[in-house]
Amino acid sequence: MKSYKVIIITLILSCTSAVFSNTTTPFQFLRFNESARAAALAGCFVSMTDDASAVFFNPATISTVKDKHFSTTFLKHVLDINSGNISYIKKYDEIGTFAGAISFTSYGSFDKADQFANRNGTFGAVNMMISGTYSNELDSNLYYGVSAKLFMVTLEKYSSSAFAIDAGLIYMMPEKRTNIGVSILHAGTQITTIGGDFEGVPLDIRAGVNHRLRGLPLLINFSFHHLADRTDNFFDKFMNFSIGGEIYLGNFIQARAGYNNQTRKETSPSTDRGLSGFSGGVGIKTKDFNIDYGVAQIGKSAMLHRFSLGLDF
Repeated sequence: MKSYKVIIITLILSCTSAVFSNTTTPFQFLRFNESARAAALAGCFVSMTDDASAVFFNPATISTVKDKHFSTTFLKHVLDINSGNISYIKKYDEIGTFAGAISFTSYGSFDKADQFANRNGTFGAVNMMISGTYSNELDSNLYYGVSAKLFMVTLEKYSSSAFAIDAGLIYMMPEKRTNIGVSILHAGTQITTIGGDFEGVPLDIRAGVNHRLRGLPLLINFSFHHLADRTDNFFDKFMNFSIGGEIYLGNFIQARAGYNNQTRKETSPSTDRGLSGFSGGVGIKTKDFNIDYGVAQIGKSAMLHRFSLGLDF
């Protein structure tokens, strides 16, 4: 029995929850590291099993991936902003499961100009992250995972870098068709700065559950996220929640829909929110590969489109 390890990790999670996230950090791109499936489910992915892209939400989930798995996602953002990620997972008997991941965000090109508005060339802005993850069984149906990652932002000739750790737990209850997950993401510090001012890393704390209904091919997901964000009232943190559903249409096709309450509150005025915060998508899953598409409404006019490809071998 390894219950003492559970107690230690629980204490770490509890203590870390007292630390507030820095909302002025230049590393906010870390929060958009989602696959098409995760985006369609409004980010309810902290308790998702057997999906390589869940490593960005909870590093413990890679232990639930059955085979070697490769996954890649492309995000078409607003204007000429593009983003994407790649992850690879492999399990080793008696050692554990390992994963590697790379993500990027490109903001396109900008015109250089002097104080007199004379243009003299162009410059770019790019964000990059590389991470390594390890996961293993802690107790029966209980898995833990830890990720270490380096990331940086560049703007013209300037750059800033940081280091962070993710940690998570996932508990599976197969007989009840239910999984529970909790994770701490982006717990780290800035290494180099732009202008000498330390701005921190966007700490994120998540907790969620999913449940597959009996007699109906529907997977329901619910999660709290951004629980480390500063709020006027402690209980306002719990308004940062998402809910999503995934239904199987036959043996290969999945339809998805989700709702993110924080996105709806923070990206649109209360008098004209439209479909802000809502998302949806579709997936095709076979024995060897899966293709996913997800779309999310951010504000009244911005729609983010994601495409993902996953391979099992």
